[in-house]
Amino acid sequence: MTIAIAFGDLVKSYGKFNAVDHLSAEVQQGRITGFLGPNGAGKSTTLRCLVGLADPSSGSAEIFGKKYRDLDNPLSRVGTVLDSRGFHGALSGKANLKVVAAAAGIPDARVDEVLQMVELTEAADRKMKKYSLGMKQRLALAGAILGDPEVLILDEPANGLDPAGIAWLRKFLRSLASGGRTILVSSHQLAEMQNTVDDVLIINKGRLIAEGPKEQVMGGDTLEEAFLKLTGGALS
Repeated sequence: MTIAIAFGDLVKSYGKFNAVDHLSAEVQQGRITGFLGPNGAGKSTTLRCLVGLADPSSGSAEIFGKKYRDLDNPLSRVGTVLDSRGFHGALSGKANLKVVAAAAGIPDARVDEVLQMVELTEAADRKMKKYSLGMKQRLALAGAILGDPEVLILDEPANGLDPAGIAWLRKFLRSLASGGRTILVSSHQLAEMQNTVDDVLIINKGRLIAEGPKEQVMGGDTLEEAFLKLTGGALS
């Protein structure tokens, strides 16, 4: 299978502390990969290195064999949701997306398409500051898919979603993957990840501790049970 994302001995240090500690892992094209780990494990730092928001101390984080900044027209190849607070609160959801679309040379018609895809059409003209957290998450997803990217990198996209919203997100991600897109998604919602992902990467204290198809890593347990065993946690 084709490798879409590769981490090669990635290190990100802050002083003497390695937030990411010699991480080597691969994400297969056309699959949903869950990127899992306890709080402080280094997931967000790893993703920031991947999309050029942080510079690795050493090693590499590449998409289709290149650094994010070296991709041709990266917005059309990689969509990201790392923080739903990146939009302007005084603008409507639609206006916020039009700003992003204009900067990337994307037609305005695509804005209406993605708003419909994330089921925000009725709230399109409402100021973003009046959106609920779940609506902001959907707007962030709309922004991520504006350029119809091949790869999606999502950090906790289910934050703020109610159970119906989480079920919608699962169906949404599966539909994107069925179209051949690669999705790397970080989440603490392990039961939902078990229902959503194909593969998992689990890190702890910046180090890779498990990688592979979901069923292989689970080994007959639930994903939550396997995760807790691997990370030294305990079921309450």
